[in-house]
Amino acid sequence: MPGVEISVIGDANDGVAKGLCGGTVSIAPPRESALETQVVIGNAALYGPTGGRLSIAGAAGERFAVRNSGAVAVVEGVGHHGCEYMTNGTVVILGPTGLNFAAGMTGGAVFAYDPDRALEGRLNSELVGLGGLTDEDEAVLRQLVIDHRTATKSRLAARLLARWPESLMSFCRVAPKGDSVIAARPPAEPARLRA
Repeated sequence: MPGVEISVIGDANDGVAKGLCGGTVSIAPPRESALETQVVIGNAALYGPTGGRLSIAGAAGERFAVRNSGAVAVVEGVGHHGCEYMTNGTVVILGPTGLNFAAGMTGGAVFAYDPDRALEGRLNSELVGLGGLTDEDEAVLRQLVIDHRTATKSRLAARLLARWPESLMSFCRVAPKGDSVIAARPPAEPARLRA
């Protein structure tokens, strides 16, 4: 519902924000947690959303943001089958992805932090490819990472923002084939920044 804000300190089960149509949801581990890359939400989170915002300071299980048609999400890793059948909305992934990523995706924007260039081997490339970011993409991405840091107190987001120009070099955009950003991804560099 628009105007509703939910903030969870801890972890959550399957189906978080399923059918989200407005409002904001944030989930983060306790501040004293030493496990920054832990999975904090289960499978099928953000399934079929039409709007709203979700920030996860940690990783999600399998089938994250399937059939997303309008939500905005920032997450620090996803399991297999992330962003399947996505048609609209924006997803930022600040960590690794599982296999079969973006299968059947026909629209929307996915920005992935991919310093090791591992995403290409996990992408379902039938309908999508990897590309670079436009100036507009860079501005949107930076604001989303700032918002994520504010909502969740994410240490990963803080580190990326502290050296933003370098961090930005390790982001790519997943886009439908034929999108002009597909051809714009710069070639791999020998030394890549690690978060």
